[in-house]
Amino acid sequence: MTPFEFQKYQKLNSLVPSFKALLFDVDGTLADNIHAHKAAYVAVSKEYGIVLDPDLIDETAGWPTVAVADEISVRYGVPLNREEFAKRKSTIFIEQFIAETQPIHYVKQILLDHQHSHKIGIVSGGSRSTLNITLQVIGVQDCYETLVCAGDTPEGKPSPQPFLLAADMLQIHPKDCLVFEDGDPGVQGAISAGMSWVRIDQI
Repeated sequence: MTPFEFQKYQKLNSLVPSFKALLFDVDGTLADNIHAHKAAYVAVSKEYGIVLDPDLIDETAGWPTVAVADEISVRYGVPLNREEFAKRKSTIFIEQFIAETQPIHYVKQILLDHQHSHKIGIVSGGSRSTLNITLQVIGVQDCYETLVCAGDTPEGKPSPQPFLLAADMLQIHPKDCLVFEDGDPGVQGAISAGMSWVRIDQI
């Protein structure tokens, strides 16, 4: 951890004692892999004849892949089978990019330092299969008590549903949860769920 990362770690760590549960997003929060996800989205879009602007992935950070597929379909006027698109995107990401994923060290350290003093949940818009591999690659596969991912709730982020499900599974009141995020959809979901939040990319 660099001195700059350690400063961020200290700022995040100072927030933790006021809460009973910590809920972490994965892509862009625990895992430094947003560029890889963008590349996978660009690659699969190209197979459909779409020259994708990767900024769209920043706008939809935290959305389930099927929802991103729907948004791409609307914006580019190309009908997409959302399930097939999502499956292909996941395959490209796993085959070409996932092994190179690195943790965001100052966020990972928060999780590791508090896994025995707090309830820990993972709340992501990614698929369970991809998330399980990502969490293993960054070394936190056994450090949480619940994982909420795409398909576990009728609505994904920015809906509060994934966060409320995680709180329910951990048996912690939403007001006692601190959410770690890197995107607006996740923050909106946390707010709607009545939870406190921090944007790890803005500290």
